[in-house]
Amino acid sequence: MRAIVLDQPGSVRIAQVPDPAPGRGQVLVRVECCGICGTDLHILDGEFPPTPYPITPGHEFAGQIVARGTDVEPDLKEGDRVAVDPSLYCGWCRRCRAGHGNLCENWAAIGDTINGAFAEFVAVPAVNAHRLPDQIDGQYGAMAEPLACAVHGLRRLGSVIGESVVITGAGTMGLLLLQLLVRAGADRIAVIDPIAARLDVARTLGAEETVTSAADLDGARFAIAVDATGVPAAIESILDLLDPGGRLLVFGVAPAQARVAVSPFRIYNDELTIVGSMAILRSFGQAVDLLASGAVDPGPLLREPLPLEAFAEAVSQVRAGNGIKWHISPG
Repeated sequence: MRAIVLDQPGSVRIAQVPDPAPGRGQVLVRVECCGICGTDLHILDGEFPPTPYPITPGHEFAGQIVARGTDVEPDLKEGDRVAVDPSLYCGWCRRCRAGHGNLCENWAAIGDTINGAFAEFVAVPAVNAHRLPDQIDGQYGAMAEPLACAVHGLRRLGSVIGESVVITGAGTMGLLLLQLLVRAGADRIAVIDPIAARLDVARTLGAEETVTSAADLDGARFAIAVDATGVPAAIESILDLLDPGGRLLVFGVAPAQARVAVSPFRIYNDELTIVGSMAILRSFGQAVDLLASGAVDPGPLLREPLPLEAFAEAVSQVRAGNGIKWHISPG
């Protein structure tokens, strides 16, 4: 089969590699669509420490089951379209046993630490495959993974009913979080992004105010701030917008060595709460349900998927901030 192979950071090629075969408890998925994520850029640049090389990346994907290994539950059949949770938790370390599988001491993930879905086929644990209803195609199905991350992020924040919110970053994650916040009852939501076209989409999805920099908010204060960029300067800018008693959700993925300047006195004196949100935790099924019901609509974020041969072009577009969500259709 054809697959993207990263031999080392910065080295990308399309290669012919052996077809995977489903092992015990696995299904083989023909990949219909796989999204390019910010984490993929970190992997390309050698900035995601868990990743070994060589590797085939790709963890936001959906496709069709074409083969089953042994010991697979009968309700997953060949021909079923599925979205796949890439999370691979060990299940026995102290964090897993405490219910924090996303913080697993032996954390692994399809496309991050083992070969993923920028390929024609991928073998995955059957337990990670979530059947999609007929009305969801492969591209919408591939949005289940980022939406599952956003669902977990909103859970980390807790109740937002009646609260004012500022979001920095109107890319895929910022716009998914925006839709969830609107649905959860946030009262006033402002979105910051330097790209005007993304702010247009944010307004259609429920943002009350959109600006290109935090300074344009004219001293407004918010109960909740959400970073969906991973950029230290952006995080610092929205920290300054928090009211006393406010909460900051650090959702964007920053390089491991990045640092943010924050006043410990202000955290103490203003009783600020800073929380992080790491990947997926028992939220994938809910994400599929939200897509199926139409409660979250990824349509305004999407464009036509590109073929595997256009992977490098798509990555360049992501880095340039063009469009919002880019997908590859390996078939």
